[in-house]
Amino acid sequence: MTDETLRRLVEECWTALRAEQTTDERRLRATQLPVTTESGPLAVAVDHEGNRHLLVPIHAHRKIRTDLEGSVLRLRKRALEGEETYQTYADLACLHDEFGDLFTELCVDVLTATEGLPGNPVKALYRVLDHWKALFQILTPPLAPEQLAGLFGELLVLNRLLERDPSAHRFWRGPEGYHHDFSAGISAVEVKSTTASDGRRPRIHGLNQLEAPDGGTLCLVWFRLRRAAASGVGTPFVGTIERALGLCDDEVSLLGLLARAGYRPSDADRYHDVSFMVAEEKWYRVDVNFPGLTARALNAAGVTVSALDVEYTIDLSGAFPAPLPKGRVEQMIDIMIQESV
Repeated sequence: MTDETLRRLVEECWTALRAEQTTDERRLRATQLPVTTESGPLAVAVDHEGNRHLLVPIHAHRKIRTDLEGSVLRLRKRALEGEETYQTYADLACLHDEFGDLFTELCVDVLTATEGLPGNPVKALYRVLDHWKALFQILTPPLAPEQLAGLFGELLVLNRLLERDPSAHRFWRGPEGYHHDFSAGISAVEVKSTTASDGRRPRIHGLNQLEAPDGGTLCLVWFRLRRAAASGVGTPFVGTIERALGLCDDEVSLLGLLARAGYRPSDADRYHDVSFMVAEEKWYRVDVNFPGLTARALNAAGVTVSALDVEYTIDLSGAFPAPLPKGRVEQMIDIMIQESV
């Protein structure tokens, strides 16, 4: 059977199964496929929530890997009982519908591999999963510790905006390479995070990162984070992403921004033990009294700017400049939201 035939077959089966919803959240509606093994035919299924499943028949005593329990794919051992049948399966489920097309391709690969290895379908399943996992690991290397801290800080600000406006993800410009992490017309926010235990010394990238929008305002947010043990203390990195997706009114757009920032839902297992505690949060108004180099200030001083790829560090460790009071921070966030109305 060709890949195209298998692809069309499983899509038609899932469409038909979704047309008739399951009556119980613990049940599946399943259809057998014309790919058989020594333990019986493979099947596709749909659960109560409409999620797609691929069922690979196994012996009841067979153990299944426990390392695939992510936010997109989940592999579990499941027994299904019909009116005249009882069969144990390795149940591979896709938990997010937006990845349905990719899941179909993965399932076609499993079916093809099983046709060549009917005596050991689980081995065929693992072989395909490992090949796909290797592919994504090559394309999306894990975020380095400083990248994790930086993205976590930006997500903290993003969630505060989304709490006020479910469309506020469009203000998040950092993943697109914009010189400010958040920008809404004439209001902008730059986020700096560190896990260092002392000092406030953010690294500034470029001569325009500390330039406020024309006629507008710029705030710099400083987070000191502490990596927390995976014991329930602190805020989970993946949980912060899930909260943003829950608050946002356009998950697909936000997932695209997260991908540009270096995170995809298929990476969730990599970071399941990453949690942070916010040890310090300070917001600063970036004005003429704020330390920094900008092309605008240099030009005003009569200095010709011909330097490229400028990076430097500023020191905010002292009492000056003074951070904004909490009430002023809330006001700045409200102003940013109101600009989009």
